[in-house]
Amino acid sequence: MNIKQISFRDLNQVLAHQLGSVFQPTYSGEGSCHYRRNPLGDLMENLVPHPEFKMLGVRNIPQMSENSLPYSAFTWAGLLKHLRQMLISHAKMEEGIDWQVQPPLPGLPPLGKMSLTREQRFNTSLANLVILRGRDVQSANLEGFKDPALYTSWLGPAEAFSAWKTQRAFTGYERSAALVSNSQFFLKPLDRIVGKAWDMFASKAYIHQYTKFGIEEEDFLDSFTLLEQVVASYRNL
Repeated sequence: MNIKQISFRDLNQVLAHQLGSVFQPTYSGEGSCHYRRNPLGDLMENLVPHPEFKMLGVRNIPQMSENSLPYSAFTWAGLLKHLRQMLISHAKMEEGIDWQVQPPLPGLPPLGKMSLTREQRFNTSLANLVILRGRDVQSANLEGFKDPALYTSWLGPAEAFSAWKTQRAFTGYERSAALVSNSQFFLKPLDRIVGKAWDMFASKAYIHQYTKFGIEEEDFLDSFTLLEQVVASYRNL
């Protein structure tokens, strides 16, 4: 975004853009003229098919400097191609997408039986929601997100994939797309955080500041157990 000195205000604007791309109104169904009345409930219904899997990640494209917008043009085919590759390769933004990562071919062994490197590179999904906003939204081809290879074996694309649409543009972008995914997006960062927290707990760092307010060491252990179960569940998708 060509920001030389990044402030908390800049960070908050990016966060607000990401959340706004999801929670701004969309139509409640194909061909409907009524907006959704309960987007958060609809989000949970579409993306959390199992109580053990509740972590959702957001990706949004395009997102750029306002000064660059007048010189940029986007097509649905281009946006959705990039968004799909961001999904399967763990990319957080358009820059730096790994185009070498591809879904496993039919007939190959499950990811759990493949090499650790291959397993970590491909992002398996439990459920995905694509939200499209802008011009000619009905012409967007979403077949790439309905590929069974993107999803865990116990939930097919018909149940795992959803799309919300509206022709109203979002913050000056003629066309924009957001992806909300219940997938392995956050697996590595969460695993890293839990590992660092274990190290701090083992060295008794800051523990006394919690225990004097009634939080016991058993509370920490219960939290570690809970988070390690979350990590294990997503790793085995």
